[in-house]
Amino acid sequence: MARIAGIDLPKNKRIDVALTYIFGIGYTSSKKILEVTQIDPARRVHELSEGDVSRLRQEIDANYEIEGELRAKRAGDIKRLIEIGSYRGFRHKVGLPVNGQRTRTNARTRKGPKRTVGLGKKATGKKG
Repeated sequence: MARIAGIDLPKNKRIDVALTYIFGIGYTSSKKILEVTQIDPARRVHELSEGDVSRLRQEIDANYEIEGELRAKRAGDIKRLIEIGSYRGFRHKVGLPVNGQRTRTNARTRKGPKRTVGLGKKATGKKG
């Protein structure tokens, strides 16, 4: 089993797809890495030799920001936006969409489950 950057790559997947399991590497980056290391993208992870895996590891370590390092950088960027009081920082802090999406409908991923409004005191039907 190939282990790169603390991630176990799935054995039976093609290497170009398996590399995308690493946070910070998408399909395009995966293809570039395989091109530089001269590994066939159609090969399966379990078919790779130790030499292939070490070449992949060296290329990724040298040229890509991945996993914990990338997560820490992103968290720091968001923290900076909040500290300087920017509009985007405020939206992050309040838990609303940051990039100008509508919030009257949709935005459920950021806002959480729907909370019903207006059911405070129900009308009893009695007159005064």
